[in-house]
Amino acid sequence: MEIGTLRGLGTILVFVAFIGLVLWAYSSKRKKSFDEAANLPFADETDIKKREEEASRSKK
Repeated sequence: MEIGTLRGLGTILVFVAFIGLVLWAYSSKRKKSFDEAANLPFADETDIKKREEEASRSKK
């Protein structure tokens, strides 16, 4: 294989990975978790502690 072919395959691989990442980030399945993460700076500490306790209870 020539170096140009390898570079072309590398470019295609990176492009496919980029498209996959964009689709994952804009997926409607992820919207709720991204919205929660976006609002974390505005949350009270008591709310955060309650969520952590609920999350640890649900994992058991």
